[in-house]
Amino acid sequence: MLIYALSDMHGRLPIVPECDLCIIAGDVCPIESHEALFQAEWLKGTFQPWLESLPAKRIVGIAGNHDVVFERDPAVPRDLPWTYLHDQTASIDGLVVYGTPYQRWFNGWPFMRTEEELEVLWQEMPTCDIVICHGPPYGAGDVAADGEVAGSTTLARKLQELQIPWCICGHIHENYGIYRLGQTQVANVALVDNHYNVVHPPMRIDADASG
Repeated sequence: MLIYALSDMHGRLPIVPECDLCIIAGDVCPIESHEALFQAEWLKGTFQPWLESLPAKRIVGIAGNHDVVFERDPAVPRDLPWTYLHDQTASIDGLVVYGTPYQRWFNGWPFMRTEEELEVLWQEMPTCDIVICHGPPYGAGDVAADGEVAGSTTLARKLQELQIPWCICGHIHENYGIYRLGQTQVANVALVDNHYNVVHPPMRIDADASG
């Protein structure tokens, strides 16, 4: 299956190559405003036409910590032409994908939770081929430029317990790339740098159904 993945667009909508599956790992809305009304209008007027133009057979996405409207109004993403996952799974040509917007607590942004809360939220995380989350797991591309460790120990443990082949994330802009965490390949697919300039293309992910 041909997959391209991206995250941390912050309103920048790139060209995505033709593919079977496009994965969007959060922070889609522009950085210019975090007002829910502004984001809702942008999603309808700008993001939706872009999604409709993508040469992808399927599109799966989650929200990130800058996507305020997704937390305030859960109905918004259901109107968009993609499969929005909020602690849910989707099966795409036999590939099982689980998506969650939650991540380790950081400054009170949307979808931030303590490790204790994440333990409860992800208790029923299923065995799957790909986990899509916004924040990284602990120990895999999770150190920010200022030295802060942003990865979730709960997520890292769940990936290993369930032997998940792939984890697609973003959030830490400067850590674009693929990291190994035990049996899991962790792909940080952030498009922008810390100045919100687009510096990376959507990343090709070579994943196949395990079952």
